[in-house]
Amino acid sequence: MAQMIDCLLIGHNQVEFQEYERSVRKMGINSGAYRDLNINTLQYNNKIYSASDIFNLFCSNKNPASTAIKPIGLVETFSAGIAYLGTYLNRGGYTFDYVNSFHEEKENLASLLIQDNILVIGILTTLYVTALPVLEIISFIREYNHTAKIVLGGPLVSTKIRTMSPLELDCLFKSIDADFYINSSQGEAALLNIIDALKNNSPYDKINNIYYKTGEEYRSTPISRENNILSGNMVNWDLFSDRVKEFVNVRTGISCPFSCSFCGFPAHAGKYQVAGVEAVEKELDLLNKIDSVKSITFVDDTFNIPVKRFKEILKMMIKNKYSFKWNSFFRCQFADREMVELMKESGCESVLLGLESGNEQILKNMNKCADLKKFLKGIALLGEYGIVTFGNFIVGFPGETGETVTDTIRFIEASGLDFYRTQLWYCEPITPIWQERDKYGLKGDSFEWSHDTMDSKAACDWIREIILSVEGSIRYPQYYFDYDNVIQLLYKGMSLNQVKKYLKHLRYTQVTKMNNCMALNE
Repeated sequence: MAQMIDCLLIGHNQVEFQEYERSVRKMGINSGAYRDLNINTLQYNNKIYSASDIFNLFCSNKNPASTAIKPIGLVETFSAGIAYLGTYLNRGGYTFDYVNSFHEEKENLASLLIQDNILVIGILTTLYVTALPVLEIISFIREYNHTAKIVLGGPLVSTKIRTMSPLELDCLFKSIDADFYINSSQGEAALLNIIDALKNNSPYDKINNIYYKTGEEYRSTPISRENNILSGNMVNWDLFSDRVKEFVNVRTGISCPFSCSFCGFPAHAGKYQVAGVEAVEKELDLLNKIDSVKSITFVDDTFNIPVKRFKEILKMMIKNKYSFKWNSFFRCQFADREMVELMKESGCESVLLGLESGNEQILKNMNKCADLKKFLKGIALLGEYGIVTFGNFIVGFPGETGETVTDTIRFIEASGLDFYRTQLWYCEPITPIWQERDKYGLKGDSFEWSHDTMDSKAACDWIREIILSVEGSIRYPQYYFDYDNVIQLLYKGMSLNQVKKYLKHLRYTQVTKMNNCMALNE
């Protein structure tokens, strides 16, 4: 029999787009959720496709008539969650294996599952907002393995526990059918304690922060905040070097120091902390030894905060002359010339900017701690040094009106952004704005909401207007396509202008689709 695997980690499951579209369509084609999705899709031969699907269908080497560009896929980007948890398990003396991308590595996963030498299977939920991807993973596991215990944690679980009634939560847990659920913003210690309990046949009720299955019921245990120090568990990339490809996600911080009123991330992630420069350097040194790595993305929500630490990291990267390039989330209101010069010299390719609005009052309502002049200055500096910029905007936040959206349109046009994206505001009860709902007359949640100045249906109409109007920046679509896909395309041999041309063509197709729909409804 093969060596026992204490924990098999399963990375992201990108559910087939057509299946995902069908699940959202069930909410109604006029629902905010479906309209937000539909505005990012294209139709070909009576079938709905995402932007990445269209590329793989017509432009990649899946099509014999196309050029030799490889298809877009998640399997090429190594998960920061897999790397972190695998390192944590290894340091604790436990064996582990992993599947980086569930939907792209099913054959490999099946071969692991049928050996029946797995104690625990841990499913990462970092990018999930619904249980649909998890249900598919667990169904697949049960088909090939009946002995391993399934553990589910992360933001999906903690959010549902925070926002659901006990009865709703019990129904959800039973429908998912995991053996354990971890209720913690971190949860690493709980995972190890579950493994220990299974190995030693110990009672589960002594483990904090979990729900565990007993018969047909789930029982909860006391909550005790975990305090795992990031600097003490930087990723040991030697453990993954034989399976790492061109792109890698790296984390140097946990949570966020800001309290934007639309964002639930600090509530998910817990207390803000960052790794020291020396700890970051050791991790990057290990990555630099892996010849396949071409580009890394720092997934910290606020990589350039604190500013002093950020500049020290940049100087360290310049000193070490790393062979890879890098990308990150970035708060451009803190940009200065020295910072951007250091970014360029250290290998920065692109940054994702959470700008959110082109109206000062909406930024104040969002508690963004920024103003438009600083945004424009930061974007101009980044453009001057050839760093590609992606700007994200939210439409419909409390206080939003047609006039404030028009200000956002003007801002995007004047900004000099390479790419932009607009998305419907998602109302989460765990976000700070929820405490001010009476002030704004806020009703509903998720993608179905209204407040004193707008509702989600009107916001969807305004998103359509933005797409129809903006010419000065290239729209990059949402859903199954993200800024890192643009970076992938550049490494597959396309120029930035070619990528922009591709996305321009998608936008033209989507505009035609929207105009046709409008004509039918007149």
